[in-house]
Amino acid sequence: MATNDSTAQAAAGEAQQNAPLKRVMGPKLLLLFIVGDILGTGVYALTGQVAKEVGGAAWLPFLVAFGVALLTALSYLELVTKYPKAAGAALYVHKAFGVHFLTFIVCFTVMCSGLTSAATASQAFAANMFAAFGMQADKTWITIGALGFMALVMLVNLRGASESVRANVVLTLIELSGLLMVILLGFYAMSQGQADFSRVIAFDTPEDKGVFLAVTSATALAFFAMVGFEDSVNMAEETHNPSRIFPKVMLTGLGLTAVIYVLVSICAVALVPVGELASSTTPLVLVVKRAAPGLPVEYIMPVISMFAVANSALINMMMASRLLYGMSRQGVLPSFLAHVHRRNQTPWTAILFTTALAFGLIILVALGDSEAIRALGGTTALLLLGVFAFVNVAVLVLRRHPVKHEHFRINRVVPWLGAAACLFLVTPLTGRDVIQYQVAGWLLLLGVVMWGVTYLARSKEDKMRLDPAALD
Repeated sequence: MATNDSTAQAAAGEAQQNAPLKRVMGPKLLLLFIVGDILGTGVYALTGQVAKEVGGAAWLPFLVAFGVALLTALSYLELVTKYPKAAGAALYVHKAFGVHFLTFIVCFTVMCSGLTSAATASQAFAANMFAAFGMQADKTWITIGALGFMALVMLVNLRGASESVRANVVLTLIELSGLLMVILLGFYAMSQGQADFSRVIAFDTPEDKGVFLAVTSATALAFFAMVGFEDSVNMAEETHNPSRIFPKVMLTGLGLTAVIYVLVSICAVALVPVGELASSTTPLVLVVKRAAPGLPVEYIMPVISMFAVANSALINMMMASRLLYGMSRQGVLPSFLAHVHRRNQTPWTAILFTTALAFGLIILVALGDSEAIRALGGTTALLLLGVFAFVNVAVLVLRRHPVKHEHFRINRVVPWLGAAACLFLVTPLTGRDVIQYQVAGWLLLLGVVMWGVTYLARSKEDKMRLDPAALD
């Protein structure tokens, strides 16, 4: 009887681990997911900093960043329609190169970027929440609020992708309402003769930088506002017919966000001098104040910003948990991370694990130096650009491995251009701060340590499955 019970328990455990994720996302939900993830917190904070680099022509770096993102997005589309599984970039790199160390580092880098973004968004949520209620909160209370918010994100994520995506829909619509308010009020103020359109085409570079260096520096910054499209590939297993709907939806999402960024930046520099934008920590609040002085934006915009960063946190935590789940199923991470909840059909162990890491990051950010925190944000974009370069190369390598089903295909020139553009934005030629490379080095060292621990653990279990054919 004991043998039968243990056999039944083992079978139940295997069924739990191998259970498929529930397909709940159609074209509309996927579009809102992509748009909400790309918009995130970046557009609410980066407009002034981009303008600081290039002057009134702040729209240009956003357009260039869109071009670079589009090249990489096309490569992602070929891969996600060819291999519609959770795991994203790490899966593609593993199938292309078959090097366990490289696969793990890519997985670690992408997961780290998501968790760092979510932890930062949680702190921003707490800060905006206290500001919306007119309360003065110190660092301790903001940290407590961020931890509480992250716990709430975990509960929504545990409920299921359907609940998480519904929450994403609401948050994305609120987020978009804030940006549309900036655009509509901005155009209304322009129609009333309050704008100075000469600033929109004026280049004003700091420290006597050349135009090329200024634009590339601003593009490296603006690119952080364009990332997010890659998160959607980790939802492939929860999307209906991903090979058919992903290309149209992803390209539509990228195009919409690019238009929004350009319109917001034009409104901003036309209504507010660049110096004021660059010195403001809430540039869009400043734009709305200038466009509609009688509107109580000091209360409205913090609330909208609060929901915007909540959206970023939710999407990034969904991405991180699905990434760990997918890589665990491929045998790159411990098998317990692939357990799926029977009723909710969510990767519950991966969700709990990523939430614990996010808690640690929130506490670390609260205790760390503010300059290092800003450097870590830049380092996240730096590492993602490195990952994107590998993804573009993986497209070319995997052309030698056709699949039976039809999928999206791009011209061979596209991934070459995408890899070159991403690698260029990684180099010091863009004027990146040296501290970003230093922090990246420490993060990669941590990744090496994590790889060693995981490798030894998987070897002891004698379940190190690295055959690319087993990943199909």
